[in-house]
Amino acid sequence: MSSRVRLADVTPPIALGPLDGRYRAAVAPLVDHLSEAALNRERVHVEVEWLIHLAQHRVVPGAPTLTAADEAYLRDVVATFGPDEVAELAAIEKTTVHDVKAVEYFLKSRLAAAPEGSALRDVGELVHFACTSEDINNLSYALMVRGAVQDVWAPAAGALVDQVAALAHELRDQPMLALTHGQPATPTTLGKELAVLAHRLRRQLTRIAGDEYLGKLNGATGTYGAHVVAVPGADWPAVSKAFVEHLGLTWNPLTTQIESHDWQAELYADVARFNRVLHNLATDVWTYISRGVFIQIPVAGATGSSTMPHKVNPIRFENAEANLELSSALLDTLASTLVTSRLQRDLTDSTTQRNIGPAFGHSLLAIDNVARGLRALSVDTGLLARELDENWEVLGEPVQSAMRAASVAGVTGMENPYERLKELTRGRRLTAADMREFIGGLGLPDDVAARLAALTPASYTGLADTLVGYLDA
Repeated sequence: MSSRVRLADVTPPIALGPLDGRYRAAVAPLVDHLSEAALNRERVHVEVEWLIHLAQHRVVPGAPTLTAADEAYLRDVVATFGPDEVAELAAIEKTTVHDVKAVEYFLKSRLAAAPEGSALRDVGELVHFACTSEDINNLSYALMVRGAVQDVWAPAAGALVDQVAALAHELRDQPMLALTHGQPATPTTLGKELAVLAHRLRRQLTRIAGDEYLGKLNGATGTYGAHVVAVPGADWPAVSKAFVEHLGLTWNPLTTQIESHDWQAELYADVARFNRVLHNLATDVWTYISRGVFIQIPVAGATGSSTMPHKVNPIRFENAEANLELSSALLDTLASTLVTSRLQRDLTDSTTQRNIGPAFGHSLLAIDNVARGLRALSVDTGLLARELDENWEVLGEPVQSAMRAASVAGVTGMENPYERLKELTRGRRLTAADMREFIGGLGLPDDVAARLAALTPASYTGLADTLVGYLDA
């Protein structure tokens, strides 16, 4: 047997996971926020802003004043952070064997290269001043996750919900036989059923939009120990609060060495709940396709089956289901793991948080698939009409309800309405003539009898069409 090529040695490297391989195009925007390179860029950002904050507010006596040009130089280090800088940091880390220390040395090298006469050449020891690694990491992750949610995931999720809502409005008047427990039930409209899902998804997006992103900067065990010894005259909690809020985050005043990650657990639970509602949409649409309610528009040149040429498989919704399940499993694990840290610190959160990207990546991929799948659907109105016309027994509900109301109003002969309709309809397939004959023999007031006689399964949709309007409330 001939030896095989070692794929692990191929250049450029082959992706191990599908998010960085097969599905890269759908999730690429998250790389700017949740990749390892993005983490290092945010670490540089936090270190730069901490240095500027200390200098601007003259927290450390004797520190030189930075000019606008100095601050611009520092912030340009972040703005120009790219592949060369990623490689440089990796080389430094090979020596330090510590990722945050590598960032400190990286930034100090940039200070040493500042223009001649710049005060930046004299502020090297303000880099990472009084910080533990987690002061930098927790703020970096908060900024990364906030950016990923607000700039990438939430816009995509919101656009999908708007797409579902628009489809609900379009189909608000399309009557459809409902199925409860898989059995024919009170008719609805296809639009109203989609509106239910759009409303559920929007509620989760509202919760996610209100979630907080917390941060801390308080030293090795959250006591400001080194801060107070180095500069006893500073109001360190106030300095910390001002800095965290300057970054646009919510200050956490009480922590161990790490920020407690409770905000992450809260956010991930909300995103996982959005995933699960979207999963419900995917399974419902899949079922409507299976029933023939939705027809998939074939894509030119596409193959549905390797052996059955007639097939157009609902792959977008099946792909979405799988990725939503993977995303929710990861988010659940993140949420349950991150809220626990032994005593003042352990490192379980370090490797755990490196999987935030895949958790959001699988969700974003699912959102993309559902959106594409919905765009390729049309409705078989003829099928819906036939199903309704074949199930006149569903009018047993309004007829017995009208009999109840007539009885309350004093009309005689309305006894046992439920039981009488049960005897007429249960286990039987009625025709329009059967139902109208029954209604005509009840002795209902003329106006009630006429209203029921005019009723059809297709017109028995209540307020379904108007309820779609609540999406706009």
